[in-house]
Amino acid sequence: MTALPTPTLVDLTPSVRLVHPLSRRGHGPGLIVLSSDESGAGVQLDDGVPSPLMKWAEEGYAVVEIGANAEPENALSTALTALASCESCAPKEKVGIVAYDPESWSKCEPFVAKHPEIVGVVAYANAATPITESSIPMLQHLAGAAATKPTSSSGAIKLYHYPETEAYLFATPFQKTFNYSSEAISHSRNLAFLKPLMNGPYFDLEAIWDEHTYYEFDTRSVADTMSTMVQEPYVNHIPTLTGGIGRERLSYFYANHFVFQNPKDTEIELISRTIGIDRVIDEFIYKFTHDMQIDWLLPGIPPTGRKAELPFTAVVNIRGDRLYHEHIAWDQTTALIQLGLMPEYLPWPYPMPDGSRVPEGKRAEYRVPGAGRETAQKMRDRNGPPSNRMFEHGLRVVDA
Repeated sequence: MTALPTPTLVDLTPSVRLVHPLSRRGHGPGLIVLSSDESGAGVQLDDGVPSPLMKWAEEGYAVVEIGANAEPENALSTALTALASCESCAPKEKVGIVAYDPESWSKCEPFVAKHPEIVGVVAYANAATPITESSIPMLQHLAGAAATKPTSSSGAIKLYHYPETEAYLFATPFQKTFNYSSEAISHSRNLAFLKPLMNGPYFDLEAIWDEHTYYEFDTRSVADTMSTMVQEPYVNHIPTLTGGIGRERLSYFYANHFVFQNPKDTEIELISRTIGIDRVIDEFIYKFTHDMQIDWLLPGIPPTGRKAELPFTAVVNIRGDRLYHEHIAWDQTTALIQLGLMPEYLPWPYPMPDGSRVPEGKRAEYRVPGAGRETAQKMRDRNGPPSNRMFEHGLRVVDA
């Protein structure tokens, strides 16, 4: 088990500070964060949301944050000097910049040409006032509705638009216009843009996910499972609203409702795996005998003794070389059908579609639009159960 590192903030000046990589690897290329805060947000965690400085350190970078009130030329030189002398900054030849404040970037941009090690910049701005020129490759995130038709990427600038956001601060935590989902999307795009320019850091995401599931299902060690995750991770089992948000609650969930609540014959059959810049997406079939209560999957339901094969999808976000979150989804209807807990027909609680009345002593029923183990067969083999048979279903009237 690898212990989580403690972030150590090194104050270089009152407005410039450094944090070493928080990955298990312990070293990574250098990144400069231009903060929208006067002195920078530093290392913070609020309800599982990290400050930019901490988030990029968890991604495996050696990070220097420059506050918005810093003198740009001196702050930039201080940051680059600190990265050049930092043992955990490796390799040192290429440095990126992430500007959460377009004004801070406009102040620093004139001095970038003096530092050829700076190879790319990510900038957040408003759609009404985009950055139109850049001397180095730029990824730009534009907040708010554009006054005209959104422009496409051109030249050295690649653009993404976020019309649902209010202002460029949507990517800056701990203030009212922060948008968690939009920031997360932009962050993944940042990684896809910066990593090729900076030669990393690259991690074997597949091996990290396999290690995590090995501790969950094979050795069944809660401590080892949690050691593969960032400081404040979460797991969301969507159909049953089970899981845990944050290290304390997730550890409790794993210990009391997950790791030791998978039947002994549990088997996972992998159907497909997609590897992205910061996530693994699996399609798999979860196979088991329901010989024990499984809180996370079938909360409150005693064992039925039946076997089941359930199609699952897992979207796993990995920050650096540790997991941040798991979004797990499956078809709960097929689980209930396979365990004999869902009837084939259920009462229709609405008026008949044609306006007719159900005769006295009768009732209308609808066929439950779900299937049993055929769902797993269909995931496994596209030519398995025939498609579209449920189109034949309709209401029926039976004796009450």
